[in-house]
Formats: sequence, structure tokens, C-alpha cells
Amino acid sequence: MTDPTVYSLIPVGLLAIYYAIFQTEKLFLSLAFLTPLSINIEEYTSSFGLFVPTEPLLFGLMILLSAFQIKKAFLPQNIWRSPLIWAIIIYILWMLLSALTSSHPLVSFKFILARLWFIVPVLFFGTYFFQNRSNRISFIWLFIVATVIVIIYTLIHHSFYGFGEKEGHWVMSPFFKDHTIYGAIVALILPLAVGLYLYKKHNPLVQMTLISLIVIILIGLVLSYTRAAWLSVLGSIGLAVVLYYKISWKPIAVLAGLGLIVVFIRWDQIQMELERNKYEHTTEAFDERLQSAANISTDASNLERINRWSCAIAMFKERPIMGYGPGTYAFEYAPFQRPENLTIISTNFGDMGNAHSEYLGALAETGLIGMLSLIGVVAAIFFTGITLYHRLPKENKEDRIIVLSTIMALSTYFIHAFLNNYLDTDKAAVPIWGICAMWLVYESELSLSGQSKEKG
Repeated sequence: MTDPTVYSLIPVGLLAIYYAIFQTEKLFLSLAFLTPLSINIEEYTSSFGLFVPTEPLLFGLMILLSAFQIKKAFLPQNIWRSPLIWAIIIYILWMLLSALTSSHPLVSFKFILARLWFIVPVLFFGTYFFQNRSNRISFIWLFIVATVIVIIYTLIHHSFYGFGEKEGHWVMSPFFKDHTIYGAIVALILPLAVGLYLYKKHNPLVQMTLISLIVIILIGLVLSYTRAAWLSVLGSIGLAVVLYYKISWKPIAVLAGLGLIVVFIRWDQIQMELERNKYEHTTEAFDERLQSAANISTDASNLERINRWSCAIAMFKERPIMGYGPGTYAFEYAPFQRPENLTIISTNFGDMGNAHSEYLGALAETGLIGMLSLIGVVAAIFFTGITLYHRLPKENKEDRIIVLSTIMALSTYFIHAFLNNYLDTDKAAVPIWGICAMWLVYESELSLSGQSKEKG
């Protein structure tokens, strides 16, 4: 018999359909609030993973808005000239090609469908909804407030266990699977909250609210015990300094290139030094925790990450062109685990995370071209954001601050992406593609403004 609770969802479904058709803009904005609060039903049922209510809403919006677009095009025409849009189209097309040779075709096509219901409604159709300037700020506000609600819930839950680090890995459940994705999203909203505080003069109540939100976010970030998130925030601050003070990229690029060459030439010696690092934090000190991030000798988390990376590289060597297929890493990596790389938290069931790297995951699943297409998307994202920031007139202080804070927010994720991968979840995909959609609209406005001046 059908579970009676299913029938109770019918009114909710009908309400969602009504809003999708008659209040589409409000439904789109509600995604920003619902995403941090969504729950994966896989945690409670034996069914496939699905984040509710966001993913059903995203799928419905994708179908509905695509039908509207086919009937009468309403998207801004100049977005099709953006390098970002074409980089994403190439990325999707290569995933479709690699799915044809996938070791698990059904898994791969479901994976691509899930990517599409993030990208199509949020990025493509977001360029329509964000033409209303107030919607951009509302989207950011809603995402921050909902995430802070989760942080408060997590802190209260965590307090029952004395804010212990071990418990800090799961107290954010059921809203986040573990502390790594939680830390990544908390890090992402920190620059956004600071940007909202700085972008214009608020009344005292709003100022105090934003200061309170920033303090809660900082506490949540520290108690997430996610070292990659901490490092990503430091990296985003470095990027902001370079952009704000217009520091030349050439010496930075030269130093980075030299650093990579040194790492390549002296990799064996570097690895030996890392293996000698048996440092494990014995106190709550922030610097001790960062130092332990380089411990690949006894730290199980770091060791398991290297195990997953090694598997991804081995999978790439086995299928270098097409990979094993999008979304297949968890099903295929187990045979590639080498005995000397196994840790106390290793598993053969793919239930303890994925490749632990957005880039190496793409390499294993879609081959070299697939990874390069993903890197192309990331490069196009930052090219779009950085060129937009420099194109905005200096007197347009509000937009420059919002764009700079969103660049910092995305940099936290893509720095973190070297160590984890979450673009297949609504928690990361909705804010990332939403911010990209905002940038495309800003670009469109600048282009139209330039054309008006020329005609004038």
C-alpha cells in the first residue's frame, strides 16, 4: 500500500505548480532560501539520492521555463556571446559524449540530467530574473539567512557535545552530509555577508543584523573544523587584495609557474618531508590545526584523500580519453585502491565521499578533455567576474563591492574544489550558478550602456 504521508504531499505539490506558473519569479528566489535547508531523502529511505524540495522544483522550473523559451524567447540575447556560456556548453557536450562510453550509462545520464537542472534554471534563466536589480540582492540575502539558520541549528546541536571535533563532523545533519560541504558553504557566504555590509550605508538595524550574521558565520566557520574551508577564505582574501589594489598578475604568474616547476622537480623530496610530518593538533589552536593539514603520515583524513586521488589518477590512466563516465567514480574506484594507500576509513562502497577533488573527479570520469573542459569553465567564470569588476566604473561603488564579494565567494569554492567536490549538490550549485547569472546580467547592462553612449 502507498504510504499515507505521500498523499499529504499532494497539496504541497499543487502549491508548487501554482507558484511555478503564476509566481515564477518568487519561486526562483525561494530556491536561494530553500537550498541550505534542503534534505537528501537518501538519508531516510532506500531510494536514490534527491535533495528536497529544491531538486524537484529545479527540475520543474527547467521544463517549464524551457517550454516558455521555445514558445517565445525571453532570455537576453547577448548572453549567448559570453565565453562562460560557451565554456559550459562545451563542458556539457563532452559529458554527453563520455556518457555514451560510460561503464554505467544510466548513472551517467542521470548525473548529467541533475547537472542540467542546476545549470539551466539557475544560470540560463537566472539571467532573466536578475534583470530586476533588487532580485540580485534578495537572492544573496535569502541564501545567507537560510545558511545562518543552519549554522545556528548546528551550533546548538554541537553544544550538546561540548563542541567536540569528532562530533563536529556530523552535527550539521540532516541539512549537510558532513562538515566538509558545510564548511565550504559557510566559507562561501562569509564574503557575501561582508559585501552586503559594505556595499551601501544601511540603517542601524540592518547594520547590526549584518554584523550579527558575520559573527555567527565566523563562529560557524571555525567550529566546522574544515581546514580546507579556512585556507580557501585566506586564498579569497589574497585574490581580493590583488584585484582591489590592481597588483600586476605577471609576477604572480611567474612565481606560481616557478613554484609548480620546483614542486614537479623536487616532488619526491617534498613527499618525504610531508610523510615525516606526524603533526596532529593537541589543542584547539587555529595554527596547530592548519599545520596538521600537511600531515600525510598519520592523519586519516589526509591519507584517505591521497588514496582517492591516487585512484582517480589510476582510473585516468586506464581510460585517458573518455574516462569511466560522469558520476561513476564511486562505483569504479575500489579496485584501484592500492594496499599501501588504504586507511582506517577506506571503503569499497563509495559511501564516504567521492574523488575529493572536483578536478581529479572530472579526470577519472570524463578523461583529460573532460577535466580540461571543467578547467575551462572555471577559467571562464573568473575571467567573466574579474573583467566585469575592472569594467565597472569607479563611481559605481555598490556594484563593484557586490561583484568583488561574489568573486571572493566563488574563489573560496574553487580553491576548496582541489580538495573536495560538491558541484553535484544543490548546496554548491545554486549559489555558484546564481552568482554567474548575476555577472552575465551586469555584463549585459554594461554593453547596453556602452551602446547608448555611442548612439548619444
